[in-house]
Amino acid sequence: MDAEQTEGKSATSRLLALTIGAIGVVYGDIGTSPLYSLKECFSEHYNLHAQESEVFGILSLIFWSLTIVICVKYLALIMRFDNKGEGGILALMELVSKRTNGFARMTFIFAVGIFGAALLYGDGIITPAISVLSAVEGLKVAAPSLESVVLPITLTILFGLFFIQKYGTGGVGRIFGPFMTFWFVLIAVLGLISLVQTPHVLMAVNPWYAVQFFMHHDIRAFLVLGSVFLVMTGGETVYADMGHFGKKPIRRGWFILVFPALVLNYFGQGALLLREGSNKAVVADPFFHMVPTWGVIPLVIVAAFATVVASQAVISGAFSLTWQALQLGYLPRLKVMHTSHEERGQIYLPTVNWVLFLSTVLLVVVFKTSGALAAAYGIAVTTTMVITTMLAYFAMRRLFNWNRTVAASIASVLLVIDGSFFIANVFKFKDGGYVPVMMAAATYLVMVTWHRGRGILRDAIHKRNQSVDQILKDEIDMYCIVPGTALYMTGYQDVAPPALISNLRYNRSRHETMILLTVSVKTVSHIEHEGRFEVMPMEKGFYKVILSYGFMDQLNLLDDLMYLPEFDVPVDITDAVFVLGNESLSIKQEGGMVRWRKEIFAFMHRNSRTPVKYFGIPVKRALEVGSHIEI
Repeated sequence: MDAEQTEGKSATSRLLALTIGAIGVVYGDIGTSPLYSLKECFSEHYNLHAQESEVFGILSLIFWSLTIVICVKYLALIMRFDNKGEGGILALMELVSKRTNGFARMTFIFAVGIFGAALLYGDGIITPAISVLSAVEGLKVAAPSLESVVLPITLTILFGLFFIQKYGTGGVGRIFGPFMTFWFVLIAVLGLISLVQTPHVLMAVNPWYAVQFFMHHDIRAFLVLGSVFLVMTGGETVYADMGHFGKKPIRRGWFILVFPALVLNYFGQGALLLREGSNKAVVADPFFHMVPTWGVIPLVIVAAFATVVASQAVISGAFSLTWQALQLGYLPRLKVMHTSHEERGQIYLPTVNWVLFLSTVLLVVVFKTSGALAAAYGIAVTTTMVITTMLAYFAMRRLFNWNRTVAASIASVLLVIDGSFFIANVFKFKDGGYVPVMMAAATYLVMVTWHRGRGILRDAIHKRNQSVDQILKDEIDMYCIVPGTALYMTGYQDVAPPALISNLRYNRSRHETMILLTVSVKTVSHIEHEGRFEVMPMEKGFYKVILSYGFMDQLNLLDDLMYLPEFDVPVDITDAVFVLGNESLSIKQEGGMVRWRKEIFAFMHRNSRTPVKYFGIPVKRALEVGSHIEI
């Protein structure tokens, strides 16, 4: 009985720790939305006034948007579609594509899935910019004369944020959860204090006020949805971070703390507007006017740290997304640093980090205020949400075998809501919304060009090279045998690697044991160690070895290869030679892709990280053999 009690307490403690961790990482972005969301709804270009009907209408829209999109869509529906515990748009795309037939349908699923993933990079540059800037702008509430230092302080904080990424999120991450828990309690208390003074604002929970708002404000009511949507930015991470924390901690964190705190704060800001709506300064920044003058500076400091946490979550999400894309073959090999020996999900990608930093700094310098940035915010996230809903329809049909009418009805309701927010945000395009769209389009082009280019290169190698069986049959006996083992790394299982053919014909010799090693990344998220190996003995000392990983697994190539003797492969991996191909490409005009896309692929191919560095192969035991291929 004592053992059962101990085990139960341990499980409870672990659930509590995961819940607090989820509050810090998953809800960091959406948790800082109160800094700028409501003030944007009453910004000058909507020509709304802080009077009861309009405040009630906006609050009702906020409450029901959070309820339907986050509570119902993501937490109740989308989180049911997990890829062996992993979430996110790429995981959902791969999950759905495995159960889908038909070339056109498959092409559509891959296209929208990859574009949705590309859009998240746009979110990755705007979230740090608008979050940190909106927090530091609180200084203007304390003293308008401090306006000149807002940009320098913002840029300094951003540099520090991106600089510390190389040290990993493990140590810093342990304080994210407790701090964001404190942040949500703080904003809930601030909202509650204001609510107590004007309690009738809670009547805005009635959805009829949202309906009346649309009835009385025509096109302005629709356009303001672009700012109402700001309360849900970060909602996509609820699904994307599912693999890190699990469904139960994410749901508990939302319903126990995050959702109540957000509602209390938004309604508290609304109560303040009802009391002091004639004061333009209050309408311009109701969040920081919820505290006395002496409390503004401390609140700015706390808010700034909260935005750093929120930005950290988005940056980590960009790293995870890039890792998935790398594993699935949609991006060229990049430098990946694993910052933790215990947590495989903790990675750092220097190239991605500094591209995000430069892009974020450029946004801050060009747009200068959080209000101007709000115009650029929303298009990327709303588009991703629309794509997620479309993929969810296929998931309902293919994974759960739901009736077509039921699946279509649910998807249609969600698409009407997502589509309304999307269209409202499209009107922001010329005011800055083009920024994340252009970045997503560029990223999408890179991803599909790399993926297609790899296919063209694979076809070219298949056409010009013999199969391994042919080499074993026709010419292997012509070459002398030297002692030892050579591992030829190849991504082409059906033909002999170009490095093998070149090495045989130029050096006129082969090793005693020849291992043709293929690292295969599957469309499942994780593969257990015992299921990774596929060993196929061949004649004359040749072995085919396929080492399989899930797209979220860490590539421990050398560690895993130590187990080859257990599969009767006579190899001492500590003394083996790794032979790798180094293909130089030339472009021919016809076939596959247009020439300019082939040029982009060839450029990425030349500049991608070498297999030696990417797989962590010791340089002294690696031999690179060049070959020329025309694509």
